[in-house]
Amino acid sequence: MEAPIRIVIAKPGLDGHDRGAKVVARALRDAGHEVIYTGLRRTPEQIVRIVMDEDAQVLGLSSLSGAHGFLFPRVCELLHEAEMSDVVVFGGGIIPESDRPALYEAGVSAIFGPGTTSSEMVAFLEGLEA
Repeated sequence: MEAPIRIVIAKPGLDGHDRGAKVVARALRDAGHEVIYTGLRRTPEQIVRIVMDEDAQVLGLSSLSGAHGFLFPRVCELLHEAEMSDVVVFGGGIIPESDRPALYEAGVSAIFGPGTTSSEMVAFLEGLEA
């Protein structure tokens, strides 16, 4: 593996369930990456600011509340406005298959749902380095 990737893991909106986000953060850290977990209930604006301040290359968004259809595209929009379109965004959580095309169109590169293994996420990141 090349140099570690700087990754921000964020919980946008009012969703208070963060076990999955913490598991992902730990798995990516254990795979050798630099991971910053933002904590709960962050606004899209706060998330983009953290990505900017941390000079992150990748942003992982986690949502179990059903607000992914608004929050994920909003974060992508704000990244674009901040001239940070090179930040790779992935999502995770309870995201129905029918909602995914719109998220991909908004700029989300991958979506990891329940049952995704940590090795699948690490493989996704390794694919970014190629």
